Amino acid sequence: KGNGIIGNIHSMGLALQALETSSEFYAPRKWDRAQAFSVAYNHHDKVPMAVAQLLPALVGKSYLDSGTWGCAATKGMSPSRQLSISNAGDNRGSNLELTPRGWHSCPVPGGVSQVPTLPLSPSTAPITVQFSITNTLKNYFHYSTSVCVPRKSTLLHVMKRARKEKPDVFRFKTKKTHLGPFVTSIHGLAGNKTKKTYWQFFSCWSPLQEGVGTYKPKNWEHIQAIFSTY
Repeated sequence: KGNGIIGNIHSMGLALQALETSSEFYAPRKWDRAQAFSVAYNHHDKVPMAVAQLLPALVGKSYLDSGTWGCAATKGMSPSRQLSISNAGDNRGSNLELTPRGWHSCPVPGGVSQVPTLPLSPSTAPITVQFSITNTLKNYFHYSTSVCVPRKSTLLHVMKRARKEKPDVFRFKTKKTHLGPFVTSIHGLAGNKTKKTYWQFFSCWSPLQEGVGTYKPKNWEHIQAIFSTY
């Protein structure tokens, strides 16, 4: 339903792992597996935990397989034999074409290393981002502003700039999670697990697939934070 997206881009790794390992427990259905893997492969994720969850799925494995290689498969083997098997596994892994976009292969002694391809002349010109906050559930309010930030700034940076310019209106709070900062409150209104409310972010009415710590708005993009239910 989401052009291959399951939940959002950060939840894709665990979702793909679950579908791969539990396929024998549910009836066959029309699900475009290739599309989901294509979306995950082509997205340049910068959240370490999300990448760690996605990599096993891209090679047809899951976290459930993590203990079988070193324990059961090498039980009774000499340390030298275990080391040779481990090196063989590393060699097999290097043959997989899992190079993220924006990276290139660099020969190093004993193998190939992936290093980032840096732009020759990155633009630092400022951009203008429209940012609005809306609550229609109770005690309605709506505020909007435009802020100037350096190009390639994250949404979190945009929100901080808006808060700096109008602290009484665009104040917000976040909490740390393994997938990056999570916005818990805006304009003094916090999400509630019991009432199943939270702040959802949109770009031109389309839900963002990344968090505020990694999403980078474009020039004159309109970002909306809407108090929603789930």
